[in-house]
Amino acid sequence: MIYEERTYSLVPGKVADYLERFERDGLAIQTRFLGDLKGYFTTESGALNQVVHIWRFESFEDRARRRAQLWSDPEWIAYADGVLPLITSMENRFLQPTRFSPMT
Repeated sequence: MIYEERTYSLVPGKVADYLERFERDGLAIQTRFLGDLKGYFTTESGALNQVVHIWRFESFEDRARRRAQLWSDPEWIAYADGVLPLITSMENRFLQPTRFSPMT
């Protein structure tokens, strides 16, 4: 099992717009393909104008398969075309829970 933490830096002043679009249009599509959303956050200190989301996958192969399916969906592509201009950069990292983590 792995967790993917994704951080999107947004155009200053566009966090609310991004979140509104994601909740209205993107969340259902992304959840349908990626499955297990563990959390969606905004930053209040440090680097601002960011959203951070965490997804759980069974393996790297599971993640790759699910993301390929997501990016083959016309509805997702249309949504992404609308929000990508709000994103200035994207980062991700993979986290593996320790055996004593409550997230195992």
